[in-house]
Parts: sequence; C-alpha cells; structure tokens
Amino acid sequence: MPDTHMGYGMPIGGVIAARGTIIPNAVGVDIGCGMVFFKTNIPVRLIRECQTGQGKLVELITRNILRDIPVGFSHHQQMQKSEYLSGLLASGSDFTRELDAHPQLADRCFPSAFNQLGTLGGGNHFIELQEDEEGELCVMLHSGSRNVGKQVCDYFNKLAGMLNERWHTGVPSSYQLAFLPVDDEAGQSYLRWMDMALNFARENRDLMKERVKAIILRLVTKHTGFGDIEFGMEINAHHNYAALENHYGKSVWVHRKGAISVKEGELGIIPGAMGRASYIVRGLGNPESFCSCSHGAGRKMGRRRALATYSEKEVLMELKQQAVILETPSTKGIADESPFVYKDIDDVMAQQTDLALPLLKLRTVAVVKG
Repeated sequence: MPDTHMGYGMPIGGVIAARGTIIPNAVGVDIGCGMVFFKTNIPVRLIRECQTGQGKLVELITRNILRDIPVGFSHHQQMQKSEYLSGLLASGSDFTRELDAHPQLADRCFPSAFNQLGTLGGGNHFIELQEDEEGELCVMLHSGSRNVGKQVCDYFNKLAGMLNERWHTGVPSSYQLAFLPVDDEAGQSYLRWMDMALNFARENRDLMKERVKAIILRLVTKHTGFGDIEFGMEINAHHNYAALENHYGKSVWVHRKGAISVKEGELGIIPGAMGRASYIVRGLGNPESFCSCSHGAGRKMGRRRALATYSEKEVLMELKQQAVILETPSTKGIADESPFVYKDIDDVMAQQTDLALPLLKLRTVAVVKG
C-alpha cells in the first residue's frame, strides 16, 4: 500500500493472501488495531467560539475526554463490564478449551483485559475532533486490543517459529514470517485467540466512542443550547487482522497489517498525521490489492530519528499555527508523532485512486493523545 513502512516480518501497510496458512507477524502485535468514526450535525464554529467558565468549549471537551478515557500505559482502576469477555471466561464456554490449552497466555491476557477495556493507549493512537467540508464536527478514534493483542501475537509467533524449525519449512527465522497451517491445532488456536483480540479491540473502540459521544452531548447542550444533536455515518473497522476471503476463485487468508478492506461500496477510514487532513472513502473493490487500500499516511521517519530531528517546541508551534488543540498528559516525546514524520496524506491518496474513492475530507480541530 502507498503508506508502507518498515515493520516486523512484513511492512506496515502490507497485504498477504495465503492459502491454508496463517502468519502471526503478518497480522502484527496490535491485533485488531483500527479506527472508529462518526459525524455530527454540530457546527465546529460553535465549540471553537463558545466560552465557558473553563475556557473554550472545544478545550473543555478534550479535557473531559482525557479525564474519562485512560491514555498511554494507564488503565481503569476498576474492571469494566464486558458481556463478551465475561462470556469467554464463563464455565463451559467454547473458549474454555483454549484457556486450558494455553494457561500462560490466558494469565497474560486475563483478567487485566477488563481494566484495559475503554483505554486508548499511546504511540500513534489518538482521539480527534475534526471538521468536515461542511463545517460540521466529526470524531475519529484510533486504538486496538492494547496488551491483549501483543501477548497473542508474541506467543503464537514464537510457537510458529519453533514448529517451522521442527518441520524444516525453509522459511529463515530472520524473515520473522513463521506460519501456522490453518488445519493444524496450533493454527486453529491462533485463529480463535486472534478472533478474541479482534472482538476485544472492537468493543474497546465502541466503549470509548460512546463515552466521547456522551461528553459531546452533555457539554454542547449545556453550554450552547444547540438542540437535536445527531450522530451518524458510524464506522468501526480493523486494519490489523486476517480474514478468510475469496479472491481469484480461491479461498485465501488475507492478512492486512496496516491496511483496510475496501470491497466495492465498503466505507473506510484513512487518517493523516495530526494537524493534517484525514479521509473517509468508499471502496472500489480492486482485485489486484485483494480489495484493500492504505490505513493512513504512513511514517516516513522512524521514532528514534524523529526524536533526534525535531524538538517538542517545533511540534507544538506547528500545531499552534494550524490552530490545533493538543490534549495530552505530557508533551515529552511528542516529536515522534509530529506531522513532519508522516507522509503527505494527499500524495498517498493520489497513489490509490484505483482502490478507493474519497467521500469526506476532514481537518484536525483538536487531538487527545497518550
């Protein structure tokens, strides 16, 4: 994909279709990482101009988001309610066999998953308030399966490496692309744990989405009197996952690692760097990309180099010039996520006009980061 950059095993922004095999590192460590989007009928002008006793309304909204949604390495102090996770752990559930077969992995994932539910994480994860071309408020959120997905990937990638060596597959360990046959017990186990992480990631984003909605509804109503607030065009989609699909007349496991599904007519989310444009697209269903397109702008500079190249002051000045509000517990290290270290989103979009059609162009108003 045109946002591609280096990653373990395969590039981030890459797609592999495999017959009968699943590759943990071609899904990645943050299984189920993805995006949520929704739009509103609230004029952005209202939240920018409205003054409250605690500053501008847009600033009050972002402070409330940061207060209610843990970011970075923070988790909820109390376990969050989850019918899905509780059902998995219930006696006699279909997942009990997996918990018994992989007790070390189970201990690494549970019960901490209940405290991680509804948390954003750090790095390139964010919650953005955005403005569409009609001047209305939209929200975009980027997060995944938190520590759960990483534990699943690391565990099964290690297991796949040992089995590949035993089977003399010929895949060099240095490639970091050890695989599991899907008809093997280990392959079936990975798929079940991957599905668990995908469902957890989706629920994680849904919970944060609902909390952001509640904050917007409460504060906009209270401070502006704007009535009949509407929410619509909701999308919740993964960009780190594998799925069994039919392409070129064959059933294949399509691994998307930093890529989104854009089947014909399917809606997709393509974020840019903070302070830059983002897009909502409609898929064109191009078979040559296995009906996929980029998941974002993509990095053009690694984190270590970014921190050595740009200063915190430069990034904050750039955001100020773009009139972007940044809400974060600490601006230390913000340079590794600055707009300077990402590709130009419009260049990326221009390179995939045969994959997806832009529907909405969005501009950053405010961003919450870990």
